[in-house]
Amino acid sequence: MRSVKNGGLLVLLLLCLGVLSCSGSLFRNYGQILPGGEVTRDLERGVFHPELRYHTSGSDLYPNALIGLHRDYRLDPETLWKEVSMTPGKLREIVGFMKAKAFEYGQFPYEFELLDTGGKKIGFWYSLLTARTFLRFEQDGTVMIQTPDLDTYEKLEIKEDRNNL
Repeated sequence: MRSVKNGGLLVLLLLCLGVLSCSGSLFRNYGQILPGGEVTRDLERGVFHPELRYHTSGSDLYPNALIGLHRDYRLDPETLWKEVSMTPGKLREIVGFMKAKAFEYGQFPYEFELLDTGGKKIGFWYSLLTARTFLRFEQDGTVMIQTPDLDTYEKLEIKEDRNNL
């Protein structure tokens, strides 16, 4: 019985290794999203950078995520991001509302750096840790950054309700 389990684990391990060996070509067009910290202070103070285009996802009042993408890059038009004409006041307002909504659930928004395939910083992502995405560079020069689930805050509410039972 034990050798059957070990054989199954060996097959699974070999399958995983096979997938990983092919993944280099599968993921070559993907950038990286890494924890950051440089921009958070600027966001809270309303310091915006004119070399970035700012976009939000979700509710206008309580966005699920905020991104700043360098103007040299274009977002895939099929995504649900909304471009925001940024001013210092508007930036403070967006970040303030995001923080307030997150605090309702005992959460904090975090900043992440967006890096291209060569590791060059091209922008930032600001959201709750539960709001997830990926960064893929398309052949036509656009960047696919999928919006997080639109019910990001509702999921926290459901989780909180379950914990209170």
